[in-house]
Amino acid sequence: MSTEIVNTLLGKTKDFSIEETLAFLANEYKDKVVFSTSFGQEDQVITALIAKDDLPITIFTLDTGRLFQETYDVFHRTLKKYKIDIKTYFPETTAVEELLNKKGPNSFYESVENRKECCFIRKVAPLTKALKGNQIWITGLRAEQSENRNDLAAFEYDAHFDIIKFNPLLKWTLAEVQKYIDDNNVPQNALHKKGFVSIGCAPCTRAIAEGEDIRAGRWSWESSHKECGLHQK
Repeated sequence: MSTEIVNTLLGKTKDFSIEETLAFLANEYKDKVVFSTSFGQEDQVITALIAKDDLPITIFTLDTGRLFQETYDVFHRTLKKYKIDIKTYFPETTAVEELLNKKGPNSFYESVENRKECCFIRKVAPLTKALKGNQIWITGLRAEQSENRNDLAAFEYDAHFDIIKFNPLLKWTLAEVQKYIDDNNVPQNALHKKGFVSIGCAPCTRAIAEGEDIRAGRWSWESSHKECGLHQK
C-alpha cells in the first residue's frame, strides 16, 4: 500500500512546482502533514515557502539541549519574520539524566555506539513522538548532501517511522539554496558564513574546509556512515 501511495503522489505531482505540491499535500492530507526543521539553509527555504502561502502544515523542531546559540538566534528571527508557530520537542528528561549519570556528558566521543545512543535519546526518540499519527513528513534532504542520498526520490516511504517523506529540494544545489535565501531575505544561521554547512549539535559539528565533503563537519572524529538515525540516507 505504501508503495502505491508513493507512486500515486509521484504521478500526481510530477508537473507541480514545489509550492503547488506543498499546497496539494496540505489539502489532500489535512492536519497530517508535518515539516521538521533544524534551521539549516534548506529548512529555512522550506519554512519560507510554507509561510509565504500560509499553508496548514505543522512545523516542528527538535531541541536536543546541545544546540549552538546561533541556531537559537535564527529560530527566534524566523518566528519574528514569518509570524508562525514552530512546535518544539525535547528529549525525555529521565533518559538524558540516566545517560549523563552513567556515561558523563561527552560519551559520544568514545565510540560510534555511544554517539548513536546519544543521538537516539536526543533526536530519534523525540522525532518518533513528533511524527506519530501523521502521514506526510517534509524534509530538507538534498541529493548532493551525501552519496547515500543520491538515489532518493521526491517521495519515499520511511519504513522505520511508517510515514511518507517528501523531499522538495532534492535536486537543488547548495548554490540554488543560497540564491533563494539571498533573493528572499530568508533568515540564515550565522554559522553558515563561517564554513559550517551541515549544522547539528555544537559538540558534534565543525566548519569544513574548501573541497571537503558537506558531511565532513559532522562527527568529524568518526569514519563511519555519518547519519544520526533521523534519516537512514
